[in-house]
Amino acid sequence: QVQLVESGGGSVQAGGSLTLSCAVAGPTSTIYAMGWFRQAPGKEREFLSRITRSAGITYYADSVKGRFTISRTNAKNTFALQIDSLKPEDTAVYYCAAAVTSVRLTIAAQYSYWGQGTQVTVSS
Repeated sequence: QVQLVESGGGSVQAGGSLTLSCAVAGPTSTIYAMGWFRQAPGKEREFLSRITRSAGITYYADSVKGRFTISRTNAKNTFALQIDSLKPEDTAVYYCAAAVTSVRLTIAAQYSYWGQGTQVTVSS
């Protein structure tokens, strides 16, 4: 069973930066890609970015291009999301996820494994 554990959330002021990390444990060879999503109160879970585990190919939602950077370690068992120029509207619970499929990876339902989520709160 693949397990994901996020860390790095917290409270920051607008304009600051934050890096979220996700540690992956278990049979990671089955994972095709790892992604980040967020969910604000009263809103649907939103796709942010994904990276393929083997080749490290990245993809971003248009809404976060230029401010968010996804990366993975050489060991491919930890990946991160750096968020720059934080805005109050970035306040949400952030989730990392792992997919065993290569299809439609902007959709949450395509991911088989999820972390517990980490809260990010941005104050103005």
